[in-house]
Formats: sequence, C-alpha cells, structure tokens
Amino acid sequence: MKRPRLGGRKVVQIARTVATHEVHDLLIIGGGINGCGIARDAAGRGLSVVLAEKGDLAGATSSASTKLFHGGLRYLEYFEFRLVREALVERETLLRAMPHISWSMRFVLPYHPDMRFESDTPTSRLLARVMPWMKGRRPAWLIRLGLFLYDTLGGRKILPATTTLTLPGRPEGAPLQERFAKAYEYSDCWVEDSRLVILNARDAEARGATILTRSEVIAAVVEDGIWSVTIAQGGQRKVVRARMLVNAAGPWAGEVIHGKLRLNSRENVRLVRGSHIVTRKLYDHDKCYFFQGTDGRIIFAIPYEQDFTLIGTTDAEHDDPNRAPVCTEAERDYLCDFASQYFKRPVTPADVVWSYSGVRPLYDDGASSATAATRDYTLKIDRSAGAPVLNIFGGKITTYRRLAESALEQIGTVLPVSKGTWTAGVALPGGDFPHDGQPALAAALLRDYPFLSDFWARRLVRAYGTEARLVLGDATSAADLGQDFGATLTEGEVLWLMSHEYARRAEDVLWRRSKLGLRLSDDQARALDDWMTTRDSLSARAAE
Repeated sequence: MKRPRLGGRKVVQIARTVATHEVHDLLIIGGGINGCGIARDAAGRGLSVVLAEKGDLAGATSSASTKLFHGGLRYLEYFEFRLVREALVERETLLRAMPHISWSMRFVLPYHPDMRFESDTPTSRLLARVMPWMKGRRPAWLIRLGLFLYDTLGGRKILPATTTLTLPGRPEGAPLQERFAKAYEYSDCWVEDSRLVILNARDAEARGATILTRSEVIAAVVEDGIWSVTIAQGGQRKVVRARMLVNAAGPWAGEVIHGKLRLNSRENVRLVRGSHIVTRKLYDHDKCYFFQGTDGRIIFAIPYEQDFTLIGTTDAEHDDPNRAPVCTEAERDYLCDFASQYFKRPVTPADVVWSYSGVRPLYDDGASSATAATRDYTLKIDRSAGAPVLNIFGGKITTYRRLAESALEQIGTVLPVSKGTWTAGVALPGGDFPHDGQPALAAALLRDYPFLSDFWARRLVRAYGTEARLVLGDATSAADLGQDFGATLTEGEVLWLMSHEYARRAEDVLWRRSKLGLRLSDDQARALDDWMTTRDSLSARAAE
C-alpha cells in the first residue's frame, strides 16, 4: 500500500506524556465543542492547555445535534434577540473558516392557517392579550416579520434573503400534501458537528495544547493555590497540575461541580434530550423543510449524507447524564406522525434506518418546560476551593466560538492573557479555500485521482477539504490505499484518522469522524474494529 502523505505533522500517540511537576495554565474537563473551542482559543493566545476527555471527542452532545449552524428562528418567540443575533452573525463567520464541513442550505417553511404557538412563549402570551380572537394561532404576518428579523439582525452578506414560494408545480411542493400552497424560503447552514469538534482539537494541539482522550478526571484538590487533578487513562493514573480549571463537561457539568471538585455551589444543569430519526431519502431536491405542528413545536426534515433524510428534534427531560440517551419508540412515532402531517406519503417507523439522541446541558433557569429552557450559555467562575474553576453551562454549536471568546474574557480576570481575540475567520484544518469552493475541490480530486467515484470525492471533500490530498497521498488506484472496509473507507483513511484525528475504535470512525455506519454492515464494522484494535495494540507496544 502506498502510504498517505502526512503533511509534515509528526504522528504522535494521542495521550502525550504530561509531566506531573509542570504547572499548566488551564486544565479543561470535557472534549465536546465547548471544551475543544476553548482549548483552541486559549492555546492560540499562548496559554499552556491540557484537555481531558473521558471518552472520545464529541462522544456525547456534540455529535448528536441537528447538524445546523442556525440563528434559531423559534428563539425569536422567546425574545432571545441577543442569542439569535450572535448566532446569525456567527453563521457567516464560520462558513468562511470551515467551508468543507459547513455549507449554506435553503429552508422551506410551508404555511397553513392552523399553525399554532406553544402556549408558554412570551410572543404567544402577548398576542393572546392584544389579539384574543386568534386563539393561539400563528398568523402569516407574524411569521414574515420573524423572517424579516432573521434576515436583518445578523448583517447577512453571503446568504440569500427570504423569498415567498407558490408550491404547486414546484419541486419544493411535490412531496407535500396539496393543502400546502404557500411557503417561505430562508437561509441557514449545515455543519458536520462532530468533525467540527475534532478539527478544533487538532488546531488546539497544533498551537501547543495537549489533548488527552479516554482520560477521565477522577478527583481534584487544591494544593498551595494550584489544582492537582488525578486522571485515569489506560489503567494508569497521573496527576496534572493547573492554575485554573474549565468545567466543559456538558451533561456531566453538575457531576463535576458536586462530585469531582466537591464545590459548594447552587449552579446546575438542566438535561434535555433531543432525538432524531434518519430515513431513506424522502424527496429529490436539496432543500430542507421547517415544519410547524399543531402543538406549536417545530421539526426539520433535512437532506442527509446524500441518500437519506434527517428528521428532528424532540425536547424531553432527561434525569441522569450517566443513562445513555436513546430515541424512544414514542419519540420515533412522534417524529413520524409530525412529518406525516406534511408529506404526501406518510413516514412510518418502517422507514427509519437509524435514530440517535443527545442530551443538551442547559443552564437550569427554572423554565416551566424543556422547550422553554434557555439555549443561551452561562459562564460562572467559582473560587471557593482556593483556586478558580470556570463552569460552562448551555450554549449552541453555532455560538461555540463566541462562547470560547467569552470564556477567555473570564479566564483573563484570573490569568494573564496578553493576546486578544483571534479566531474569527481563521480556517480550521482543511478549510483554506473559498466558502463556495466545494464543487471545484471535488472536481480537482476527480481529475487527479481518476479512480474516485463522484460519491467518494464529494465525501472526502466534505470531511477533509484541502487535506483530502494528504489522505489519498500518491495513490494511483484504490488498491494503493490498502484494505477496503466498505463504502469507500480504506486502510489509508483509517490510518489518517488514527494518527491525526484521535480515532481508536470503529465507532469513532463510523459515527463521529464520518457517518459511514449508515452504509457498512455489522460484519464490516466488526472487521474494522478488530483491525483498529490490533493496530492500536501494535503501536502501543512499539512505543514502549
């Protein structure tokens, strides 16, 4: 096999040795998007950073989103204008920095007179007072006003504005029931959520951070004003010392506060489960749908992984971060029934090929329902232990970069941070090409690597961007990339993921570095896991 070129980056074991006598500026607990985003920003400002993640990067909430960079159109009904504006501004900032894993999409919002509010939104309560005859209905003028605000709050430059569609005779209307004659079409953006986490971790490491995966924080104590943190990794324990901790543990943030750090704090998280289903492709065009139900909730139907449709999400209380979230039969049926209110052909449980669920770690603001709980982020410094810890609550994947900047502002009140904000527009690995350059990049790959299929080239571009050439190396045929694991996944690519992107098991590759788990059989997945386990063991023995 011809090995892929590694682009000059030294291949290292993921768990680099951390000297126990060294005092770092920051130890970040949690390898989701908030933790990795803060690690990248802090390392880029010259702070010494260690990040510890007890599982795989993006192993929980950050790989279970609806995969959107969006302002949150429905949050306008809760008057969360600051959050929406910040998210809208960020969409275009992020598009420029990661055009391989994010791209613009058009969303079709069909209108019908039966659309209703959720009863506990501030907008619904206000409208009930001034227009009681509406009886909870969501009028067309209010939707158009919301979309006008959505177009203008963020200073939109790249994304096209809202338009009104007449559905009959158009591709957007073809899969919908005939009662839908009118729709609004607006812009938002897709993002490969778990790849976003990985790329932030890689960039943080390139700027000097140490990224420790499968490394669980067991306990932490303060000694002479410095945190001494015990980390379990691979059957061994080590102690990492740091001037400050960042608790970015997501659903486990409360457990870290009260269990690991033993802080006397009232701050806590509210766990809200969001479930999604994936079906075979339900329609032929490349636009998304924004559906509003008679119960006032909304769901999306989104083209997914070229051959599928993603539908979600739900909002349900989740009582235990250590209980793995799953899409229940009731949630699956709810999403199927919801979508079937719009599509001509009913969506049934038999159409579902995969489902997933994630837990949103929201700040516990005492909201009356899971849907009403704020999606904004809250940052709190606690100094009660004798050394500072910054606790991170909530947040949206769209605003992760701004959350990191806010975290560095807070960190700067404790530690010297000489450099100012820097991440806006700075490309993540593989993202150094124009925001609309994906087609040209894929065409160039097909020209220079003629053994690639269109699907294969497009998949590589949407995963690795300009680094796709490093993954392919000097291969002149598929055979040059080594063992074929199925669905265009080769030994060469898996080696890249293990040496550059912290992958250790088949699950890491098939469900977080990619979604090829939708295409590989159980036998193929087991064969990949066996191969990776053997390879990892050989590498570990060679390093001894």
